Amino acid sequence: MSSRRSLAFPLSTLLLFLLASLTSTLLNAAPADDLLRLHQLRLATQKSLGDFYMYNGMEGDQRYARMIGESLQEGQTHLDGLGEMPGDASKALHTQLQKDWQSYRSGLQALMEAMRRQGYTDLQPVADLAANNQRLMAISQELYQKIQQESGFSVPPLTQKSREQSLLMQNIALDYASRSASVGTSFFGGGEERAIDELVGEFASQLDNLSAAQQNTPQITAALGSIETKWRYIEKSLRNYNENTVPFLISKYSDSIIEGLEGVAAQYAAGQQ
Repeated sequence: MSSRRSLAFPLSTLLLFLLASLTSTLLNAAPADDLLRLHQLRLATQKSLGDFYMYNGMEGDQRYARMIGESLQEGQTHLDGLGEMPGDASKALHTQLQKDWQSYRSGLQALMEAMRRQGYTDLQPVADLAANNQRLMAISQELYQKIQQESGFSVPPLTQKSREQSLLMQNIALDYASRSASVGTSFFGGGEERAIDELVGEFASQLDNLSAAQQNTPQITAALGSIETKWRYIEKSLRNYNENTVPFLISKYSDSIIEGLEGVAAQYAAGQQ
């Protein structure tokens, strides 16, 4: 019996140590997971608006109606998956984000219904939708920063750069789609709109920076090479956006580029870079 008792104490101590270690790991994982969900919510938000412009420009093509529905469902899933916020400021922002998302989602669904019913959309509701989109993106960006501040967790630099590159590609595709659909570029960017060729130049420069990172593994280097090949294929069309617009091509390739960048970001995160 005495030998059993002597084993019991160290075993219980070990279990307590493992529990504490697991708790610490879970606490670190929580903000990382929420930040990824928030990032993916932002991507889904921008894609839904870009696909709406495609839906509008292509006179109700049901392929884009399905894609809008998928993006809205994906965004809702990411929003619902967010856990307990780490502080009072992030909790308040989270509440505001939920309200802004519902407003944006309802507005987009109403415009799709108008397209189905009458074959066109009025300009003012489209302008309102774009304004709702900008508010949603601003509040989600603020929450993304606040979670890091209040939790003490920071997204690794190369992971963050990859995510920013994904969002930049999505914004370029959105801008291109809005122009192609002739819905009025002022609806997209407002007074702060940056020229699309400026965004294209930034994307090309940042892609070169990622490709040159010393921490890149052979797998990441290969993935970035594939992304660059696709980027070069559409870069000229993006720079010459006023000539022979090819919205379907840009939409298709940007989706593939973003998918590749998200894979790279995940690899960087796994290596904590």
